[in-house]
Amino acid sequence: MFPHLDPAPLTHSGASNPYRYGATVTGDGVDFVVWAPHATHVDVCLFQPLPLGQAPVSEKTESTEPQYLGSEIRVGMHGPDKGRFHVHVPGVGVGTRYGFRVHGPWEPERGLLHNPSKLLLDPYARAVTGSVVLGPEIFAHEVNAALAPQTYPLRRSNKDSAGYSRLGVVAGPGFPVVPGPVRDDSDVIIYETHVKGITQLLPGVPEHLRGTYAGLAHPVTISHLKALGITAVELLPIHAMCTEPWLMMHGRENYWGYSTLNFFSPEPTYATAQAQAQGPLAVLDEVRGMVSMLHEAGLEVIMDVVYNHTCESGTDGPTLSLRGFDNEGYYLHAPGAPNVDVDVTGTGNTVDFRSATAVQLALDSLRYWASDVGVDGFRFDLAVTLGRNASEFSSNHPLLIAMATDPILSSKRLIAEPWDVGPGGWRTGEFPSPFQDWNDRYRGSVRSFWLQDASQIARGRCGNTFQDMATRLCGSQDVFGQGALPGGRGPLASINFITAHDGFTLRDLTCFDHKHNMANGEDNRDGSDDNRSWNHGFEGEVPQGIDAEPVELLRRRNARNMMATLLISTGTPMMLGGDEMGRTQQGNNNSYCQDNEISWYDWDLKSWQRDMLATTRLLTHLRHKHPVLRPTQFATGQVAEGDVLPDVSWYSSSGTVMRPDEWNDPTTRVIQMMRSGQPMGDGDALIVINGALDQVDVTLPKGRGLEYRLLWDSTWAAPRRDTREFATMHRVDDDTEVRRDRGGDVTTIDALSMRIYLSTPPDVH
Repeated sequence: MFPHLDPAPLTHSGASNPYRYGATVTGDGVDFVVWAPHATHVDVCLFQPLPLGQAPVSEKTESTEPQYLGSEIRVGMHGPDKGRFHVHVPGVGVGTRYGFRVHGPWEPERGLLHNPSKLLLDPYARAVTGSVVLGPEIFAHEVNAALAPQTYPLRRSNKDSAGYSRLGVVAGPGFPVVPGPVRDDSDVIIYETHVKGITQLLPGVPEHLRGTYAGLAHPVTISHLKALGITAVELLPIHAMCTEPWLMMHGRENYWGYSTLNFFSPEPTYATAQAQAQGPLAVLDEVRGMVSMLHEAGLEVIMDVVYNHTCESGTDGPTLSLRGFDNEGYYLHAPGAPNVDVDVTGTGNTVDFRSATAVQLALDSLRYWASDVGVDGFRFDLAVTLGRNASEFSSNHPLLIAMATDPILSSKRLIAEPWDVGPGGWRTGEFPSPFQDWNDRYRGSVRSFWLQDASQIARGRCGNTFQDMATRLCGSQDVFGQGALPGGRGPLASINFITAHDGFTLRDLTCFDHKHNMANGEDNRDGSDDNRSWNHGFEGEVPQGIDAEPVELLRRRNARNMMATLLISTGTPMMLGGDEMGRTQQGNNNSYCQDNEISWYDWDLKSWQRDMLATTRLLTHLRHKHPVLRPTQFATGQVAEGDVLPDVSWYSSSGTVMRPDEWNDPTTRVIQMMRSGQPMGDGDALIVINGALDQVDVTLPKGRGLEYRLLWDSTWAAPRRDTREFATMHRVDDDTEVRRDRGGDVTTIDALSMRIYLSTPPDVH
């Protein structure tokens, strides 16, 4: 009655290399190798390549009908051979669609969930086809109408998942990818974006390319990125993924993509319709082409990768790939209870990196994307999970050390999101070199100073002292100054950010005190409540009949304050895509399931948004041009040999050196930071910050006794044409007098504003 439950006979020889996982074209056919240590038999199931133009429906098509796969040819594999099953199948080649059926014990209490009625995706598939169709067929156990387990203990389901899940596709060697740019680490500015969101509404990008890999690499998109001054594009996950069943049941989908199905293949639905129609290998070529074109433009490509969990959720979730091969080995379970998942990711499952096979899977995947696809780095979602020995995190975990010492990976950008939701899950600053960490302390400090503290002061309360903000401006030595290396990993290990995909946009930080996530369908329970935002008196849009100009003046100024703070801080800056032009998500701080105008960039810019864009471009230009704005070492407060000024010095509004009591006084809201530029061959930078709600008269410090040229003031709605920096950026011959001040001069600084001065000796231009 169920022929797929019977093992296929052995009719072919073993693989030429049984240690090379996946599907590899070799000789007169293809080698197939998988890991299934507790299985008794494994069959590789072969399907003919789809005819050109007959690609299966997109995963995002709302369909409950199975996909027609054609005839299934099952071939028995040799094994178990040290946990592996392998076979060489002659007469098949590139484009062949395939999956696996795994035979073995069904013993849920022991964590053994083998079920040959489930057609499994190869964990090493380089390309995927088809879609996951929600229904009882994709669950290895029997489920009820709500797709919850029918019984406990779980009872094995005999429903065939063929046509309801994704298949692998045999891939051959691709064309060479243009090498990435070589860039000094101190010059890096990262731009986090979603492949679809940035171009879905972008004028100038042809409609058939919008929201795709090709659209991201279109000259119009690249022109925006280049003019913005960013050097690296960090893409939200592009690994093949599957929306969680509970989201699909409620008519929603995982827009962000943090629900990985396969660690090797790209998500097909981000490819152009033409590539999808031509087949999975054309999708892979489009990704390689995107990387090549971004490289040709001098831009790095960083992938956000999710190795900490998969889309298979908890034990009661679907069985699509890893769970069907080795549930006990790939996933983390409670001690002595292999039927109980340990979840430190908030998704239902956790990949167990005590397992050598799981470690190898992650490393092989990373090397593939770095070598074959040519990406320049990786941002690791919930990276603490990657360094866990069950409950305990270790900076010396084998996976982390392997990445840090691998001859391919160690030269790439390795960026950790240094937390997860498990015990002891906050580990910012504890990853080994050459990792960089997302610095959440930086995010919190900058938001607190410009927004939360100002909001409290407006209510007659006190804010925090300036000490923490000063530490963040200087590279967070308290976080990154420790470790195995003398002096720690240095300030460039700090990924400074104020906003990211997860949370408010920069605009929304200034417009909302509270999250507004009702569109997500979770009664506003989802998303962070620790936003440290300030609506400046009105939640969202200012009501009609009220003069919005004073409110908007401060909102926009504070957005400029935060953008400037990010770009003059020591460390590696990362901005959220769209912040450069005031993008809003209408107060949604968790838009993970919003594949619509909430998340897409609106390029129909108002005049103030064009001004914000021009301001951001100027600030990135200043950072690139002046090394004094991007130090590479922690400040010491000492005078370097041959200099007369400390590397950094701090002054009060009176122009005198800050006293300890002023540092400890929460009412100190005006401060001046001077960086010596002489060791860098640059002028001295003077940053004047007024975090008070009133204008303040400030006496500029004397420094070397030279003039200070005003480069930028956050009270300017747009860059001033009478600055030399504007003229340099726009290649205009502008002899308009540039504002100059001297040490000892008294100048009035507006409320909630900052200025950037440069003291340039006459022979430095």
